[in-house]
Amino acid sequence: MSPELIGLGYIVSAALFIFGLKQLGSPDTAVRGNQLSSIGMLIAIVVTLLGQGIVDFKWIAGAAILGALVGGIAAQKVEMTSMPEMVALFNGTGGIASLAVGWAALYPFPEANSAFTLVTIVLSILIGGITFSGSLIAYGKLSEVMTSSAIVFGGQRIVNSLILVGIVVCAVMFVMNPDPTSPVFWTLLALSLLLGIMAVIPIGGADMPVVISLLNSYSGLAACAAGFAINNNILIVAGSLVGAAGLILTNIMCKAMNRSLANVLFSGFGAVKQATKVEGEVKPIVSEDAFLILEAASNVTFVPGYGMAVAQAQHVVRELGDLLEANGCEVTFAIHPVAGRMPGHMNVLLAEANVPYDQLVEMDDINPRIENVDVAVVIGANDVVNPAAREDENSPIYGMPIINVDKARTVFVLKRSMASGFSGVDNPLFFGENTRMLFGDAKESISKVIAEFKG
Repeated sequence: MSPELIGLGYIVSAALFIFGLKQLGSPDTAVRGNQLSSIGMLIAIVVTLLGQGIVDFKWIAGAAILGALVGGIAAQKVEMTSMPEMVALFNGTGGIASLAVGWAALYPFPEANSAFTLVTIVLSILIGGITFSGSLIAYGKLSEVMTSSAIVFGGQRIVNSLILVGIVVCAVMFVMNPDPTSPVFWTLLALSLLLGIMAVIPIGGADMPVVISLLNSYSGLAACAAGFAINNNILIVAGSLVGAAGLILTNIMCKAMNRSLANVLFSGFGAVKQATKVEGEVKPIVSEDAFLILEAASNVTFVPGYGMAVAQAQHVVRELGDLLEANGCEVTFAIHPVAGRMPGHMNVLLAEANVPYDQLVEMDDINPRIENVDVAVVIGANDVVNPAAREDENSPIYGMPIINVDKARTVFVLKRSMASGFSGVDNPLFFGENTRMLFGDAKESISKVIAEFKG
């Protein structure tokens, strides 16, 4: 294929990426945006394979088939509750792929590479290594294979600083003498992987949505660097788009968590604090009594969280919402930006249940009128409705904007137990005067309320 046709194919791919990314901004067009971006990537891959003089397609074909099988099976088998972990693994595979591309660019004649190319190779290996190991730690925290709380120790920042200094020294030495078999290269590779681990372990569970979006950005930046390393324009464009989009999303998540982007980048948050122990009297309620209160309500706000995903309760929640509307009640869904364990987690769940998008209300819009809400139904949310974020300066989540459900006239909290949220912080909401605890599986509890409405 001629260079002109290759360039034309890359332009078409880049345009599809940009249009697809734009359409991902709305639930109404998100599916089409995914399709356009996928078509763009297919065109980019085909054009690259036809134009780069591939020596042997056997390995490429085998890898493509294997990847398609793994992706297809994962798409069918992975539950929505495990989607954050899957996203973390996707970020990690993007990072290790960029690392491998940068590494491969050193062969067969590393000395023939310019200083600029060698720098981009180092960056692709460095950022790719950080993304890979950091994503594995994020996966471990999200899946609770390891503790989800912050892991800190004395002198941690000093250790991280020494790792950074070591990376800079090794990077300079490698660019001056680009030998991929030298101890300098292997040290650089090891330090990159170690820095990814050290950057994520001091971050607590409540901040995981920020970490996910940041690692997504890292994977894009690593791909961009790899594109420069192998002089592939479409890889540079795609990596830049992912990196920029990830940074924008990270900034949005930081504002939602009341964190600064600088603190995230330098692992400045996640320090362990001892929150005030919460004690009080719990007021349980049964489904029959919950039905009577909901039946008399003129407006109800549902506040979903990760517990709704675990219980797979989104469909019965939508059905209850329909019954309430038929009863003359105004129904809304208050969505915190970091509800769940990844950005947009609740939006995806509710879209899966065909909840009308105009019923979804952002935190900043619901809080000014929360005092006029008759019933706020909290379904598996903990940290995003925890008043300690407003009131307890010792709390690890202090300063994080929350949905002020405790100011509603009545609050129903659907939980299996009194266990704390993913951050491990006790929630004084559970003991509030206007709070009623509806214990049990959220799906079963709501189904019983629905049966009362239909009965």
